[in-house]
Amino acid sequence: MATRRALKAVLVDLSGTLHIEDAAVPGAQEALKRLRATSVMVRFVTNTTKESKQDLLERLKKLEFDISEDEIFTSLTAARNLVEQKQVRPMLLVDDRALPDFKGIQTSDPNAVVIGLAPEHFHYQILNQAFRLLLDGAPLIAIHKARYYKRKDGLALGPGPFVTALEYATDTKATVVGKPEKTFFLEALRGTGCEPEETVMIGDDCRDDVGGAQNAGMRGILVKTVLQNAHHVRSAELGD
Repeated sequence: MATRRALKAVLVDLSGTLHIEDAAVPGAQEALKRLRATSVMVRFVTNTTKESKQDLLERLKKLEFDISEDEIFTSLTAARNLVEQKQVRPMLLVDDRALPDFKGIQTSDPNAVVIGLAPEHFHYQILNQAFRLLLDGAPLIAIHKARYYKRKDGLALGPGPFVTALEYATDTKATVVGKPEKTFFLEALRGTGCEPEETVMIGDDCRDDVGGAQNAGMRGILVKTVLQNAHHVRSAELGD
């Protein structure tokens, strides 16, 4: 069996791992301080599409997390990068608080659909507009396809079911940019000088965090998270 390379970098999920909405996960601040005291490089990766990176950073600082903006890599950043590469004009199905991360992107007369978590926009009229654009050949870009996420009042539908509905209705396939896509994890490591084999991912989702990291050549640690309204507990485990 190949020798495991020394650990040089740690990717840490945010929502559900360090915090749940406006409440820190108990002990998370101290755990981060202990991690900071080691020699490893720490980066934070998140699929959140509910708010801009700046709003997210302000939320984390209010919760007394010592995190800087350049340490955070979001699926919104990955989506914007793809929109710019493809030079398309997206219909943005994202929360209004996430719009600042798309500042400067041309959205009039859209010829693409970008979909994230946008509960206020997930109604028939808006989804039907997206459906018609896709029928006309517009590409579908999913910021991520999470099936659900954790809120203070329990589990809630993620964007995945709505992305899947549009795929099914239009017989097309979305380009997914967030976790668990391999490119997302590799982009998060860009500029660190660290290789996937030298990296571990810590998160609360066995598929999007641990599975995605393993697929990118990293190790994964699944934190113990009690999922309300679901009849199971994810036990902490180390994935090779």
